[in-house]
Amino acid sequence: MRYVIGDIHGCLKSLKRLMKKLPVKKEDELIFVGDYIDRGKDSKGVVDFLLDLSKKYRCIFLRGNHEQMLLDYLDDKKMGRIWYLNGMDATLDSYGNINSIPNDHLEFFRNTKFYYQTEKYLIVHAGVLPGKPFEEQDEMELIWIREEFIYCKKPLYDKIIVFGHTPFLDGPYIDKTKIGIDTGCVYGGKLTAIRLEDRELFQVSCSR
Repeated sequence: MRYVIGDIHGCLKSLKRLMKKLPVKKEDELIFVGDYIDRGKDSKGVVDFLLDLSKKYRCIFLRGNHEQMLLDYLDDKKMGRIWYLNGMDATLDSYGNINSIPNDHLEFFRNTKFYYQTEKYLIVHAGVLPGKPFEEQDEMELIWIREEFIYCKKPLYDKIIVFGHTPFLDGPYIDKTKIGIDTGCVYGGKLTAIRLEDRELFQVSCSR
């Protein structure tokens, strides 16, 4: 079985409660759509938890735009303004400062993937640019795109796209070609996971 987990944003208590709710077996896969950090108060705790989880289960960690902002800032401090406007302070408070981020956490961020595919599903953080073959997609579109993707009836050939990034506080966004599982936990909504084989949803309310 494959379970896809939505945007966590530093909400460690909610993540722990959701993982207890999932009937995960050793042979199952856990696929996380990114945005582990920022806005919530325990980004460090979330990454510690995920690193430990990856020792017990097969985990796929996708990159969100928030991990990209952190990496961009490490490469060029001039990129700090856009990160600052998107929850940087919460992450730095969690770690102490940018120089206190452990090496295994930095490796975690750098090793995140931009997408994951199965025969039926494409899993990305934000979506795809409609009308462009997948092999020509820009990685930044995969982690930043919103309305142009969401309002397109058929954005990509024969795959159903599972994504996060855009919060839907009324519940997961589901149509014939897309499943949005960011349900705004850090905004007082829920943290959501979906089991791909039967599309069963698992949710916990925000624990903030």
